[in-house]
Amino acid sequence: MLKIKRVYESAEASDGVRFLVERLWPRGIKKESLKMEEWLKDVAPSGGLRSWYGHDPRKWREFQKRYRAELAGNPNAWGPIVEAAGRGDVTLLYSARDTKYNSALVLKSFLEKRLRK
Repeated sequence: MLKIKRVYESAEASDGVRFLVERLWPRGIKKESLKMEEWLKDVAPSGGLRSWYGHDPRKWREFQKRYRAELAGNPNAWGPIVEAAGRGDVTLLYSARDTKYNSALVLKSFLEKRLRK
């Protein structure tokens, strides 16, 4: 099962394998203190897409479309997540304040469709 969680929330055994799915390191978090399997920078939206979106909810629908296109063109970036999900629970860690409009939600949905196939 795929889950998402803010990096600022405590790690739990039920998280399973944890991957940081942000292009930039989260503020206020020490690298040695974040319990994770791997930092997958390349699975995050490109710098250009992040800048264009700017966490503007009015751009959410178009952001999802563009990000899904980036993901479809870069299966090597999300391959480790799919592999880990085949063995058990996986948690995608993100740092955005907005819990309703963030790239981890799009990534989770994208990967769930891949896992159902």
